[in-house]
Amino acid sequence: MKSRMEASWKKILGGEFNKEYFCTLTKKVQEAYASNIIFPPAELVFNAFGLCPFDKVKVVIIGQDPYHGPNQAQGLAFSVPEDIKIPPSLRNIYKEISEDLNIEISESVNLERWAKQGVLLLNATLTVEMAKPNSHQKFGWETFTDNIIKTISDRKKNVVFILWGSYARSKANLIDKEKHLILEAPHPSPLSAHRGFFGCKHFSLTNKYLVDHKLKPIQW
Repeated sequence: MKSRMEASWKKILGGEFNKEYFCTLTKKVQEAYASNIIFPPAELVFNAFGLCPFDKVKVVIIGQDPYHGPNQAQGLAFSVPEDIKIPPSLRNIYKEISEDLNIEISESVNLERWAKQGVLLLNATLTVEMAKPNSHQKFGWETFTDNIIKTISDRKKNVVFILWGSYARSKANLIDKEKHLILEAPHPSPLSAHRGFFGCKHFSLTNKYLVDHKLKPIQW
């Protein structure tokens, strides 16, 4: 199940794959794929870790679980393939980028370009049943992804953690705020974006922090 992971992740997380919870998780996920329509496609479950090696991580954006509609999820939080209509949350993310950085809104809905620059687009739950949001939340994925967040916090320095919405913000306790920058705001969904996501300036703040720590800024 971890075949899409880049080698540095497999090295860092090697022991995790042998733990009892992960073996149970693997079994549940395999059974789900065998009996239901599950997103993303099995080969893309660990896509975020294939596109963004551990040693390249500069920014972590935390989502909740994958899109649950056909052909949307591709293993990257907030991202969809190019031929898919832009989701409302991503549309609002682009609006904030445009206002924050005074640039044209991108027409690309595929965020692979962010991942390849060192942005880990991490959903806390990595699989979902079609039309059933949060359906795999109890599988054990959060144990795995919480450990990833903590591992990044412990083993790296000067990473920007972007937490949108109450769910993502609940992960702040896993992060060493003395070593990293934590940016928090309401979720970019249409239900909450006007409560403080718009105007949060997380993209310029991220790039300023990276530049201040002699790291290359992200081309959003």
